[in-house]
Amino acid sequence: MNFTKWQGCGNDFVLIDCRAQELADYGAFAQKACDRHDGIGGDGILVVLPSDKADFRMRIFNTDGSEAEMCGNGIRCFARYLYDNGITKKKKFTIETGAGILVPEIIETNGTVTGVRVDMGEPVLEADKIPMVGYGSNHVVNEPVEVAGRKWHITGVSMGNPHCVVFVDDIKTTPIEEVGPIFETQERYPKKTNTEFVQVLDRQHMRMRVWERGAAITLACGTGACATLTAAVLNGLTDRKAEIQLDGGTLTIEWDERDNHLYMTGPAVQTFAGTVEA
Repeated sequence: MNFTKWQGCGNDFVLIDCRAQELADYGAFAQKACDRHDGIGGDGILVVLPSDKADFRMRIFNTDGSEAEMCGNGIRCFARYLYDNGITKKKKFTIETGAGILVPEIIETNGTVTGVRVDMGEPVLEADKIPMVGYGSNHVVNEPVEVAGRKWHITGVSMGNPHCVVFVDDIKTTPIEEVGPIFETQERYPKKTNTEFVQVLDRQHMRMRVWERGAAITLACGTGACATLTAAVLNGLTDRKAEIQLDGGTLTIEWDERDNHLYMTGPAVQTFAGTVEA
């Protein structure tokens, strides 16, 4: 099978085009392909499929073989693959995902693609829709919890996938490797959760690190960056547009008051291509 390897802010993916023929087991393929020693290596796989609801359909599988509803860095890579390879000539088109239909837009400067801007839709804040148990349909903002013998404050957001945003005083001393897997498997998150640990630098800048559900620590998370801005605004910590510095790069996120949508702008780069046994 032909594949291309992509990265967005260091969040890397193996992309396979299955519009003509699907694989029997995407989860097993993801586990094999994403292995950084015996495979291609990646944080997940992106699958290109036809759609009867949008221009294209994207499926995402994590390194452990589980399927994710959405991936913000992944959808930028997915969109640029389609545009760069002439599969679509549109600069703005629709993609069906597990989180609904999203709209990426190719950004060009002097004829050169410089990034991708994605309408990520509206954040979901009702606890039972994130889902979080024990809070009914309330918004969970700055809620105190105890994890690993320490008090933290969490804000719950869904961007089609669940996020637990935790603001910290110093990102460098936060033991993400220790507490990340505990946050992921909290009983209050029945489908597990992605967890963003965030230090606010000023009202337009934040530093974020992420423990991703099904993938552990990764260099970036686009939906997590959207959830982070949402949580920061809800907690009165930042403006509605901010740059979020991730381990692998920077994303610009805006929460537009006019339509309540979040807009994510960032890079998407193909690193290499090849063939792999499917």
